[in-house]
Amino acid sequence: MSVRSFFVTAPRGLVEVLADELRELGARVVRSEPGGCRVRGPLSFGYRICLWSRVANRVLLHLADLPAPDADALYAGVRELPWEEHLAPEGTLAVDFVGARAAISHSRFGMQRVKDAIVDRFRERHGTRPSVDPEAPQLRINAFARGSGCSIAIDLSGTSLHRRGYRRDHGVAPLKENLAAGLLRWAGWPALAAAGEAFVDPMAGAGTLAIEAAMMADDLAPGRLRSSWGFSHWRGHEPAAWEALRAEADERARVGLARERGPVLAYDGDAEVVARALANARRAGVEGRLSIETKPLRAWLPGEAPAHGLLALNPPYGERLGDKADMRGLYGRLGRTLLRCFGGWQGLVLTSDDALRHAVGLVPQATLAVSNGPLRCTALRYAIPERPEDGPAVPQPSKADRAEAAPFLNRLRKNLRARRRWAEREGISCYRLYDADVPEFNVAIDRYDRWLHVQEYEAPSRIDPELAARRLDLVVAVLPEVLGVAVDHVVLKRRRRSRGRVQYRPLAATGHRFVVEEGGHRFWVNLHDYLDTGLFLDHRLTRAMIEQRARGKRFLNLFAYTGSATVYAAAGGAKSTTTVDLSNTYLEWAEANLELNGLTPERHRLVRADVRRWLEHARDPYDLVFLDPPTTSTSKAMDERFEVGRDHLELVAAVMERLAPGGELLLSTNARRFVLAEEVERRWQVEDLTAASLPPDFRREPPIHRLWSVRPRGG
Repeated sequence: MSVRSFFVTAPRGLVEVLADELRELGARVVRSEPGGCRVRGPLSFGYRICLWSRVANRVLLHLADLPAPDADALYAGVRELPWEEHLAPEGTLAVDFVGARAAISHSRFGMQRVKDAIVDRFRERHGTRPSVDPEAPQLRINAFARGSGCSIAIDLSGTSLHRRGYRRDHGVAPLKENLAAGLLRWAGWPALAAAGEAFVDPMAGAGTLAIEAAMMADDLAPGRLRSSWGFSHWRGHEPAAWEALRAEADERARVGLARERGPVLAYDGDAEVVARALANARRAGVEGRLSIETKPLRAWLPGEAPAHGLLALNPPYGERLGDKADMRGLYGRLGRTLLRCFGGWQGLVLTSDDALRHAVGLVPQATLAVSNGPLRCTALRYAIPERPEDGPAVPQPSKADRAEAAPFLNRLRKNLRARRRWAEREGISCYRLYDADVPEFNVAIDRYDRWLHVQEYEAPSRIDPELAARRLDLVVAVLPEVLGVAVDHVVLKRRRRSRGRVQYRPLAATGHRFVVEEGGHRFWVNLHDYLDTGLFLDHRLTRAMIEQRARGKRFLNLFAYTGSATVYAAAGGAKSTTTVDLSNTYLEWAEANLELNGLTPERHRLVRADVRRWLEHARDPYDLVFLDPPTTSTSKAMDERFEVGRDHLELVAAVMERLAPGGELLLSTNARRFVLAEEVERRWQVEDLTAASLPPDFRREPPIHRLWSVRPRGG
């Protein structure tokens, strides 16, 4: 019995899972490589992998390693191989060519040269040649070029092994069967199934996870439904070895389907989706071995689930903007459901969005980067904590998690003690609790009454992304308990280095807003839909300065955002206010803030315009101007790009032209590298108010913003 060499390909992220499976199938030596595993054995072992591997994509039977410093050398080497031992002259073939840092870099050209070599050999020796059939060839040949060499193999699987044959009805971005099976192995399902524990998928979709779980539990070969293989018409095929394996698989299926085991349960909120999943289960031969019912996630109640087992699901990813907010709510509800109904279970969640990952509110035991088709995803494995019978459904981090998060927790508690007393004394309900005080936990946490707004700063490229993600998991998991807020009142954002008014662009579309109080005034905030919330907390004292200076003044608010400075000026007794911004959304928000504070519109004008163009045509004088431009801004409605460092002198000059005698401009910027132009200090009287404008919760170096008073000289 001759020993053959096989290369078994795996989905991204599952090479080691495949390696473990191949050992279980009988491989004595498994060599893991990028993209798959190399094993040796008789041809019957290659057949066994085709029939029984739940994780593999393809099984490639190695034929030869050829020198391929160029296309001509590759052609010559392929032509010398005895292809008539593998394919009839009148047969059909297809060639897959992949190059990795190879001398032949163009895959289509490489494929053409391999195909030409094979058919030319047949034409020369037999007077006829095979034809090409890329869809259903009798022989699929794989050529993998690396450097100046090329490996030639026969694809025994034919089509990808993830195509089990049972799934015809599925939704958008379906979970591939072998990815589902690989994740179940990674999550420990085979051992749990052997122990008689339960499986639940509460968001089943096409039912792939539940069907694969049932097939594992019942010892059903994943390839048993396939009728066509890459070796079916191959001249080297050994039918007796294959039929013996098929007979063994049939007997194992008979035994597996007859024995008792733990329940496999699947649910979905859409009855039509459930019907399609049932049809898939019927074709897989496990319809009677699992239960698929209509039940939305929100309908789960404590005590309904079996005692222990694995909960696994592939929730929607929400790739569109309007879906993202719904997805955050869904993942938050998922986290609460896990805590309320599945305490003591193992959990497996697949997601393509790290922000959704953190919305679950639990710290995963392990993570695995995989791909579901074109989507890069992360698999999350949880040990779902037991919840005390009368305890709240909030995350309860483990002792190990608490120890890892101890530096963050200690600083957060210290800040909380100091700032809570200060906030109560000052009547402040919105303030910063934490601002990357411990570098390893690189977030800012702001309290908005009963809500928390958590912003993750972009980690340096030297930091492992998964380590940064785990630390964020820890932050989100401990906040509800430490700060006494509901899990779904923790809103996570991710700040990235950006250009333009990115903070003003929508991230979601919840429309969820609520009222907070500051300085005796009320403001609408929205923590979900934009990078910023509608109220810049670091400008709390700046707004108070405006209120103190505004009595009897004509006030102008430029780049006004949601008009919070206008509210303060109006409440301080301004004679009139003019609020200018380019965004209709934020002018409407400013109008709502004015109305919320009982300020009538007669003396408060709202203007939608590009500030620079508006200043060119404005003629009315103003006594007090607040100018807080973005660092950079680009908009279709603007004539040109704005950069505060480059353009502020021109902007200040235009404002000073509109300033009444004795008037004052308050100029602010959050640009960290901003340098006030020397010309500003030469032409006008300038006073740096930065220190006086920084509230206690924002006194960090470098300052979060700068503020200057600019007046006409002699004013």
